[in-house]
Amino acid sequence: MAFKRFQPLSVSRNLTLKNRLVLPPMASQTANTDGKVTEQTLAHYARLSRSGAGLLMVEYSFVTEDGRSEPHQLGAHDDNCLHGLTQLASLLKETGAVAGLQLTHCGGKTTPDVTPDMMGPSGITVPAYDRELTAPRAMEKADIDHWQRAFIEAAIRAETAGFDLVELHCAHGYGLNQWLSPLTNQRHDEYGGSLRNRARMLLEIVASIRLFSPDLTLMVRVPGQDGYPDGLSREDMAQVCEWLVEAGVALINVSSGIGGWKRPKDKRGEGYLVDDAAYLKQQLTVPVIGVGGIETPEYIEQALANQWLDLAAVGRFLLADPDHFRTTLLSEPTVQTA
Repeated sequence: MAFKRFQPLSVSRNLTLKNRLVLPPMASQTANTDGKVTEQTLAHYARLSRSGAGLLMVEYSFVTEDGRSEPHQLGAHDDNCLHGLTQLASLLKETGAVAGLQLTHCGGKTTPDVTPDMMGPSGITVPAYDRELTAPRAMEKADIDHWQRAFIEAAIRAETAGFDLVELHCAHGYGLNQWLSPLTNQRHDEYGGSLRNRARMLLEIVASIRLFSPDLTLMVRVPGQDGYPDGLSREDMAQVCEWLVEAGVALINVSSGIGGWKRPKDKRGEGYLVDDAAYLKQQLTVPVIGVGGIETPEYIEQALANQWLDLAAVGRFLLADPDHFRTTLLSEPTVQTA
């Protein structure tokens, strides 16, 4: 029997994944206070790389100091990060995996002690499942230009460091999600109002990265929906993803929306966000990653066979024991004979 999770997948003209399993980006808090890779960071990812997953994503990395979410968050914000990021990309690729780096700006999803100059599209407090946040200031055109340059320069930095792929984090209530969501973007200029206008920030960043780094594979982590009344709907996200694909995005990674990454109270069971991925996969021509408590080979095979997703992101199960992940999900089952 040929198991689909072992099959390679071509995701762009110069990039093929060796299997259908993904290490999603998960914050390790191992960077130093300047956002630089440490020996602890390298040891952490060396351990995770033993999993054998085809795509190994490095955690959310801030693109500019005012985009930092946590004190020991990894950064891709200046050229002093290059040495450590190069070591990290090399370490991951030694396993035969594709190495990816997730880029983020927190927007208003941070605290004043970490990021004194908190900013967001409209100065609206970001709703969150797990905490009460402080209202950020509303961004001006100069701030928009600053964000865009920061994402573009960080993507170029990631490519220079040897990463095969860059993911823009537009989910979990972070900055780009705040631009997209009508809950947090209530501007009255060309970056607010209609869905197309609210997507303008993200689409302009994608277009600029494609212009400056045409060989770099781009992925976007999107919310399947916001999960809040009057927030982004599945239909909204299908349209946004179509625009992203037209702009040159090669993969779509489907996760949760404005409230954050924690499991919503009404979501239960393995693959609790996969229905959102399945909906988007029906609309799109590029590979789709599904996530949400995935951990068994039976579920992954079912999801692949039913075309709910093209790639399965396995987070906590892999983090707990990469060697057990490998033997459970990437080893052929032993056939019992009489």
